[in-house]
Amino acid sequence: MGDITIIQALLVFVVAFIMGIDQFSFLESLYQPIVTCPIIGAILGNLELGIVVGGAYQLVQIGSMPIGGAQPPNAIMGGIMATVFAVSLNMEASADGVGAALGLAVPFAVFGQYVVTLTFTLFSGMMTKADKYAEEANVKGIRNINLLEMGFLGVLFGVIAVAGLYGGTALGDTLREFSKSFSWVMAGLDAAGGAMKFVGFAILMKVMMSGEMWGFLLAGFAMSLLCSANSTTSGATLILCAFVGAAIAIYDFTTQTKIRQNAGSGFAGGDEDGI
Repeated sequence: MGDITIIQALLVFVVAFIMGIDQFSFLESLYQPIVTCPIIGAILGNLELGIVVGGAYQLVQIGSMPIGGAQPPNAIMGGIMATVFAVSLNMEASADGVGAALGLAVPFAVFGQYVVTLTFTLFSGMMTKADKYAEEANVKGIRNINLLEMGFLGVLFGVIAVAGLYGGTALGDTLREFSKSFSWVMAGLDAAGGAMKFVGFAILMKVMMSGEMWGFLLAGFAMSLLCSANSTTSGATLILCAFVGAAIAIYDFTTQTKIRQNAGSGFAGGDEDGI
């Protein structure tokens, strides 16, 4: 990647501004790495690499969720900087080629977490004002507080993203030279970044997994191995597994819906099959 242009920096600022607000407002899905990273990759001139980084970093963040006031490492800053590092280091567009970028992005994700916590802390004092506006039915006052907080958070994310863009690009040149002399360091970062994806998915499974779902997990794992081992289906492994999973989900939903409807109507069954 060459020198960063003003247009690229402005576009990164706008993207970070919107995503910073979106994590608590708007659709609350645009800020996910699978959306943010391809956009940043396109801005930096490598959309394909942005898509790969976004998919890999989404697995890292898939189990991260705020609990009360506790914030996880920020997906926006982590995704942006992972893409910046991947493009700066001229990494190959493959799932195995972006591990080091994921590892390098972790400190920035943690810093983004601090930014969110700082914003919440600073604006906690405004809640008494918002309560007063609510008692007065002052819709405009409450709206202005929300707009002020969103604007403040968006600007912080935009400034940090642009600073990280220039810093990450410069650091990428240094890391390329460093990796020639100390390849074992980059290999360690690559291994750590690769492991993060599995940790993120494991966290999600710990939260969502129930005992009766393990059979589906093992069946999906076996199916993915069989499909990927066959040259005619290896390119569509994910979509094939998704279709099977969707079919099972639809069948389970319709079956459970019919059971609830019959239970609500007082239907008790009988000796005949009804055919």
